[in-house]
Amino acid sequence: MRKILKNTSKKHIILMAVVGVSLVLFTALFISSNIIKRAQADQRAAQRWAAEGGYAQISCLFADGEKISFDTIMELRGQIDKGLSDVSYLTEDGGGRSYIDAYSGSGKIQIISERTSMDSPAFGVGGDFFHFHPLTLVSGTYFSGAELNKDAIIIDEEAAWQLFGASDVTGMEVTIGGVPHYVRGVVSREGGRLWDASGLGGGMVYLSLESLTAYGETAGIHYYEAVMPNPVQGFAYRLAAENFGYTEDKMVVIDNTARFDIMALVTVISELGTRSMQLYSLRFPYWENYARGIEDILAFMLILKALLLLGVALIIIVSLHNAYRHRSWTWPGLLKGAAKKVKAGMDKRRAAWKG
Repeated sequence: MRKILKNTSKKHIILMAVVGVSLVLFTALFISSNIIKRAQADQRAAQRWAAEGGYAQISCLFADGEKISFDTIMELRGQIDKGLSDVSYLTEDGGGRSYIDAYSGSGKIQIISERTSMDSPAFGVGGDFFHFHPLTLVSGTYFSGAELNKDAIIIDEEAAWQLFGASDVTGMEVTIGGVPHYVRGVVSREGGRLWDASGLGGGMVYLSLESLTAYGETAGIHYYEAVMPNPVQGFAYRLAAENFGYTEDKMVVIDNTARFDIMALVTVISELGTRSMQLYSLRFPYWENYARGIEDILAFMLILKALLLLGVALIIIVSLHNAYRHRSWTWPGLLKGAAKKVKAGMDKRRAAWKG
């Protein structure tokens, strides 16, 4: 090793060190970006539903002026069933269902406990909302949109402390619009700069869309999500977009399954400068705002990885070019030497054959 270093110039040592550090940084960024992707639970509903693949998670976000009712959702479900009936390989999963979906809308609600009352931001939800958004339970369980009784609510820890002065309050009764409701579960609130900026406020309440519509303030359904078979690229996306009558001024349709892939991140990079511009009245929910922040971070990491690999490639190319320019051999000399070795080998085999 000492002899090798002695015969290696200082310049070459520096270049090798730069290559080594660049590869280490690239590896660290590669591992970190994969960890970040896997941590996005709200974007991985398709993987939880069908680990073997073949499904896509689609999100539809509607502009404020769009009137999306439960009847609209039922019509879409009928169109999805019709569209999926033509998929020959369709395998049913999750108790016989070929797809799952959820719908929700934001608003405000007043909750009264025996201790106090509070005005709280709220999400009215239906369908399998908590499969798409697996909030971390501190106590209790989720509720399902299939339940006949719509009197269950889920609150975060901050709301629990405000209403009851404790966090383990599963089963406690509250009053919403004069009607008794019951705490089904308590969830922890995500923290961090991105979550704080996403619109996820403290004191959040999740309840049925029916209860929020009847007893609170809401503009109705603005978010629809589905996990469905995706036999060919873009099938699920088109099925949802076409049946909702997609136009840019009405809605945004997102394929969550592929949003962190390299090509999707390249699109994010290409839209820098215009990405944050909004020409229509469309409010993203906190989970979508957070996902867009993660897209920006991953796009920046992709740029860094590309620059590191480009730097390593340039160093290798320049080094090979310099080595070639200062070579002590020529192509004719190499060919002549190769010919001599071939001839010597043939002579040796001929002598061995005669012997």
